[in-house]
Amino acid sequence: MIQRGSNVMIAGAMLLGVVSLGGCATKKYVNEQVGVVSTRVADHDARLAGLDASTRQAMERADAAGKLAEGKFVYSMVLSDDSLKFPASKANLSPETQARLDAFASKLKTENKNVYVEVQGHTDASGSKEGNYRLGAERAEAVRRYLNLQGVPLNRIGTISYGADAPVAPNTNRAGRQANRRVVLIVLS
Repeated sequence: MIQRGSNVMIAGAMLLGVVSLGGCATKKYVNEQVGVVSTRVADHDARLAGLDASTRQAMERADAAGKLAEGKFVYSMVLSDDSLKFPASKANLSPETQARLDAFASKLKTENKNVYVEVQGHTDASGSKEGNYRLGAERAEAVRRYLNLQGVPLNRIGTISYGADAPVAPNTNRAGRQANRRVVLIVLS
């Protein structure tokens, strides 16, 4: 019986030793894995901080640009169908239009040397939406090219087509459609 009791104690001690050794190995493994995860978390936090800083800088630049643009509108000039005389569905400049653009370019070169000109092309609602955007862009680009030929640098002129999206009159009659076929020149400093 003593023999049996000592065998049980030896088996218990061995079992306790195995569990203890297993616990130590598990503790070491856990510590290693926690260290790896901690390193990854630190790297991730550093990347997030970098992104946060670059986002903050981008927002600061956008705010500064917005503040710079505020109050910089100088004047605008509307060239409607009666002064531009665009043929229907065409973007050709008439001699009358060229004369008005000559005067505008001369004013830009003498009075407003460091300005930016936005040329907005508009159409009436007749035709397809895509066709109206294309036509508005072609008319704005024709004005841009002509102003460049008169000495206004291309980097100071931008174009945009609104097509039929920004009417100034109803498109239900001829006079309204004629008023909507226009080019607007916005001068910004």
